[in-house]
Amino acid sequence: VRDVLSRAEMLRTIADALGPVTAIEEVSSAPADRFRLPDGQTFGIISSTTEPFCRSCDRSRLTADGLWYRCLYAREGTDLRGPLRAGMSRAELSTLIDEIWAARTDRGAEVRLAAGDRQPLIPIETLQKEPHLEMHTRGG
Repeated sequence: VRDVLSRAEMLRTIADALGPVTAIEEVSSAPADRFRLPDGQTFGIISSTTEPFCRSCDRSRLTADGLWYRCLYAREGTDLRGPLRAGMSRAELSTLIDEIWAARTDRGAEVRLAAGDRQPLIPIETLQKEPHLEMHTRGG
């Protein structure tokens, strides 16, 4: 993560160029922390690489082929297409999703932050073995 700017570094750089930055306190499910500049302009920073928010994350991804990923970095997803095509009712699907979500232990960004050997780019050989590491495959 040495080539990644932390939220603190971003805020310092912005403040040096545009003046004091004020945090906006708000209750939101959005992953961005929001800030205001002296001129009233607001902006957000998603600092998941340096300050993961896994424990409060309420995001998931559903791929075009029906796999539901509870974490952008998850190795495996849950097949929802199969049960739907087999006639699972809306209520049954809702129960299935609720149960899986409640039991999730995904902490992908925290695991990535703890990895001491992170590089700016993931080697092609690694991506070929572990395609889940490419966030664009999940809409990230």
